[in-house]
Amino acid sequence: MTILDHLNSSQQQATAHHCGPLLVVAGAGSGKTRVLTHRIAHLLGRHGVDPEAILAVTFTNKAAREMKERLELLLARQQSLDSQGQPWDTLTETQQRQLRSRIYHQVTKILWIGTFHALFARLLRIEMDRYRDPEGFTWTRQFTIYDEQDVRSLLKEIVTQEMNLDPRSFDPKQVRWAIGRAKNQGLLPDAYAANHQGHRGRKIAEAYRRYRRALAANNALDFDDLLLIPVQLLRDNAQVRQRWHQRFQHLLVDEYQDTNRTQYELLRLLTTNGADPCTHQPWQDRSLFVVGDADQSIYSFRAADFTILMDFQRDFGDGQGDGNTRTMIKLEQNYRSTATILEAANALIAHNHERIEKVLHPTRDRGRPIQLSRCDDELAEADALVQTILAARQRNPGLRWGDVAVLYRVNAQSRVLEEALVRASVPYVVVGGLRFYDRREIKDALAYLRLVLNPADNVSLLRVINVPRRGIGKTTLQRLTDAATQLGVPLWEIISDPESVQTLAGRSARSVLQFVELINALQQQAPHMAPAAVVQRVMEDSGLMAQLKAEGTDEAEERRRNLGELVNAALQYQAEADAPELRDFLTSSALASEDTDKDKRDLKTDRVVLMTFHASKGLEFPFVALVGLEQGLFPNHRAMEDPAAMEEERRLCYVGLTRAKDELHLFHARARRLWGGGREPASPSCFLEELPEQVVEIQRPRSSGVFLRRQIHRDKLLRSDRPDSKPERPHDAVTTPT
Repeated sequence: MTILDHLNSSQQQATAHHCGPLLVVAGAGSGKTRVLTHRIAHLLGRHGVDPEAILAVTFTNKAAREMKERLELLLARQQSLDSQGQPWDTLTETQQRQLRSRIYHQVTKILWIGTFHALFARLLRIEMDRYRDPEGFTWTRQFTIYDEQDVRSLLKEIVTQEMNLDPRSFDPKQVRWAIGRAKNQGLLPDAYAANHQGHRGRKIAEAYRRYRRALAANNALDFDDLLLIPVQLLRDNAQVRQRWHQRFQHLLVDEYQDTNRTQYELLRLLTTNGADPCTHQPWQDRSLFVVGDADQSIYSFRAADFTILMDFQRDFGDGQGDGNTRTMIKLEQNYRSTATILEAANALIAHNHERIEKVLHPTRDRGRPIQLSRCDDELAEADALVQTILAARQRNPGLRWGDVAVLYRVNAQSRVLEEALVRASVPYVVVGGLRFYDRREIKDALAYLRLVLNPADNVSLLRVINVPRRGIGKTTLQRLTDAATQLGVPLWEIISDPESVQTLAGRSARSVLQFVELINALQQQAPHMAPAAVVQRVMEDSGLMAQLKAEGTDEAEERRRNLGELVNAALQYQAEADAPELRDFLTSSALASEDTDKDKRDLKTDRVVLMTFHASKGLEFPFVALVGLEQGLFPNHRAMEDPAAMEEERRLCYVGLTRAKDELHLFHARARRLWGGGREPASPSCFLEELPEQVVEIQRPRSSGVFLRRQIHRDKLLRSDRPDSKPERPHDAVTTPT
């Protein structure tokens, strides 16, 4: 038995690829994760590649964890056969655990597997001292990583207070977006100003310049810096570039269609040592292995550029056509969906022009027809959805609530759906709620921890200097902040100077000095304690836990449990880290706060899942319902006159279709109230017209009793908005044919 067993021919061909560039065009449900893990195992086992020479990039932290776990199990199974001559299943639990532990310490612990942000934050922790910023700013290896809330807080202060700009014209969120876009394009303030020479462009460039100065003063980086600064470092420092080029001989990239230009440049610098990829030839004992699907590129709003994947053949490959070539392999065998669902998905995406042609081939039978329900309005649509779910569970008792996913284009659509589910007593969860690391008490605790390592971090200092309340008012803080600004020093230098603090009112002065004593004590203790112990000490000594205990409410108790979960996170980090440090725990927490992963706890519970099409990427469900399939809603109205945007909307619909394993249900309304407006007529989405007629079955109305009477009454109320409206039929209630 070898690593290549149980793979289909295309998967084997991709996995066995040794040196040189290779693009794997992996259709939905084609086993791309399997190919990536088997390829790493093949490099290690068949070619004897050192684990330190492999860099694998995933799109999310969750995907990185899953890849490590799969690889560890795959290698352990293979080693049990090769070295012990025993099938894995015949080993005792103790033997299996010992073997996996050995694989972990010898291989998976050494491999660099993670997101772009995680991997290059790690690189900066090693190389930051060698970075020379074009604008003269400096950071140390102890830098703090600011999350989105920290960034917006800092920019709001710069835009509205330092620059005194009208927030109606210069919304800090819009300024943040413009700066992020510039960084993703590799532009510093001067370059941005050169490209945007109007009044608005000049002001944003100035805000960008002040923002970078503030970040450096706080020894902080934002998420875009975790990519932009490594690009500048590798581009400008030949010694550093050569070191990492020699270190990473085999690069693997998942979800290549979602990379942006900065990420592409990082890959180019590491792979070619800065040479033009078109002229780079020495691929001996070196490879660039990327996996992606242009048909699933849906993140242009995050600066993702799917043309990077489309141009791979030109940049790195042999420039040949769409078929399997020396540098491109297609995975077209789908192991997820029924043949009927794939026929619909193939037909839909074929209407796009900017793509690498491929056709998903089923491994399953045709299954049930796709069900299309036409409803009078969004209220009727929600009730029809509930009827459909209940009928499916009656028909298939093995269908769990958690097997059902409802996808919509925008979050505002969920309200009506939630109300219908509540009326029917159907348990549900809305994916995309407040994330763990976004909760107030967690951000407070992390701000304390960041101060322990980096007292120059003004954002963290201002967040917690009066949390819990110490009687330090806004006026006092403003005086201290103004003094720091005038002297050009961090706020910490002001508050840790007794003479400066003594100028304050008595109570305020005492409170500030006590806060400084607290942070100083924690700074002295932290180097001698494990990260989890520091977290626990901060919660106790700061008064965070005591304050919540004193409140005594259910909400306060929930927040206390959340703080306890942060301690658990630190304990888990300690168990997995080779040399656990508080700094690295904070880095992992910051990276987790920006992860696009779905909340695993939500998805593991037995509840119907409500989520946007974007949030569904990478998931699969036995039963999927797509709602709101109407022109102007999906596709979005902004895409109607923009061919490129329309193609992305179609790709988004394709992603939705291919989430379904067994049953796919489509819904659209003839009229809909949107965003507080009146009831407007709605036309079916053009995407419905692109589906083959033979795979779609239109549902017929069948309602009775209380449900029908309630619907008729509601229709009368809705029609009262339109004096000239004509009577309409009750909605096409869905009942699946038996």
